[in-house]
Order: sequence, then C-alpha cells, then structure tokens
Amino acid sequence: MENQTTVTYFVLLGFSYNPPIQMFLFFTFSLIYVVTLMGNMMIMIVIRSDRNLHSPMYFFLSHLSFLDICFSSVTLPKLLTNFYGSKRISYNGCIAQVFFIFLTGTTETIILTAMAFDRYTAICKPMHYVQIMNSVFCRLLMGSAWAISSIHAMVNTLPILKLVFCGPSIIKHFSCEHPSLLALSCTETFINTITFFITGIAISAFSVFVILASYIQIISTVLKMQSAAAKWRTFSTCSSHLIVVILFYGTAFLRYMSPTSTYSAIVDEFFSIQYCISTPMLNPIIYSLKTKEVKAAIKKLTGYKSLMSGIMYV
Repeated sequence: MENQTTVTYFVLLGFSYNPPIQMFLFFTFSLIYVVTLMGNMMIMIVIRSDRNLHSPMYFFLSHLSFLDICFSSVTLPKLLTNFYGSKRISYNGCIAQVFFIFLTGTTETIILTAMAFDRYTAICKPMHYVQIMNSVFCRLLMGSAWAISSIHAMVNTLPILKLVFCGPSIIKHFSCEHPSLLALSCTETFINTITFFITGIAISAFSVFVILASYIQIISTVLKMQSAAAKWRTFSTCSSHLIVVILFYGTAFLRYMSPTSTYSAIVDEFFSIQYCISTPMLNPIIYSLKTKEVKAAIKKLTGYKSLMSGIMYV
C-alpha cells in the first residue's frame, strides 16, 4: 500500500514556556531522570545481590524496576532535548514512541496485577505459597506479561500507519501518546478509537478485578487475626504495592479516560507527568522506605552500618 502520509514529522509543544521556566524544567526533569535510573538500578542490584530477597515478591519488584527504567526512557530523553534542541520528532519516531508507551505501560499494569496475586497467595494461602508461586509459574507470568503487552501495543499502533496526517503537525504535549496523535489525523479514526477502548478496557478490567479481589481477600484475612501487631505486620507487606497501584492506575485512568475539553492539554500533561515520569521515580523510593527487607538490604550493600560505626568511633 502506498504511504499517503504527507506529514514527515511532528512538533512536540509540551512545556513551551519562556527561557527561565524552561531552564528550571530542564534541570528538574534531568534530576528526576537521574533519580529514576539510580533508584531503580539500586533496587535491581540489591535484589540480585541479597539472597534473602530471592523470592517471588522481589522477583516481580526487580522486573518492575527494570520496566520503570524503560518506561521513563521512552519519553524523558526526548523531553529533555526539546527544551534546548529541536522540538521535532520524525513520523517513524513518533509511531515508535506510541508503541513503546503501550508496551511498557501495559507490562507495568500486568506486573502490578501479578504482584497483587503474589501478596494474596502469601497471606491467604501461606501453606501453599511455595507450590503456587514457584519459579516456573513466576517466569510464565512475566513472559505472558511481555507477550500480551506486545500484542496490545501492535494492535493499537499498526492501525495508525493507515491514517493520513496532512497537517497540522503540532502535538500540544511532550510525547506522542495515542490520543494526541489521533487528534491530528485527517482521516476517520473510529476503528482506532474503538480498538483502543476495547483492548484497554479488557486489560484494565481484568487487572483491576484481580487486584480488588486479591485485596478484598487480604483485608478479610487480616481482620480475622487476633493480634494487632500481626495485622499491622501482615498488611505492611502490601502497603508499598497498594500505594504504587493507586498512583499508577489513578493518573493513567484520568489521562486516557477524561473527556476532551478546552483545558485538557494542561490537565493531560499533568497526569502524563505523574504516571510516565513521577511514578517510575517514586516506585523505588516507596519500596525502599516502606519495605523493611529492602531497606535493610540497601543499608547492607552501601555499608551504612559500617559507616555509622566509624563515625561514632571517631
């Protein structure tokens, strides 16, 4: 089929402010990116090096950290170059960005779902936890997450190649996301929109159902415990995951399901920053602060106790 696309590039006009504000935003997002990379790499290194963390829960957390690095790297490097370089992104580059946003975002959704099931199994079926969450099953879940996400990304990205973009080519956003790109099409996007909603709702509904069902069972089990300390200790193992789920799902839902309005560009940017940029940075911080095992492993790896002992001795 002959390529009818007349637009060869798009212009990303997100954060198009005056120079002082752009400088502030550049350093802010640069710092966020560095913290994201270092924080998630630290989580991966700690989990790999500490044998006490070689369990299904931390297996999924390690993959979540790797995914957060990929997720933020899809948009942040290009965003940083937009501040002082060309705001253009090629047609192929824009399509690739759409694909990888779908791929990484959907994979993160499924991994968070698998982590909820892991917590349900550990708390509600402790006697069968080792048999259920064995290494083969965990790898199968992870492989399925990438396979389903790849299919979801292709199903939603390939139909975009059939659209005609004849201008304008300005995207009032800092990245090429599916809704922003469809708004520029000169041809009918009904099929694209329906495909997006059907596949998105199917994956989201399944994920939300599993997470809600898991936490309903977890809360029910916790409430039956006699000791208040046992209740707190048990639920604290889920608190990090629950916070991450609320941050990711809440902002992603508001970004993609909110109706189009005259002020939606600013609102969309805010929510996109939260789930595309802030959440990958906050995830390792949340798990480091809220999970005792991770906190202890980080201190052990960095020699925190040895350092403090040396300071006290001096």
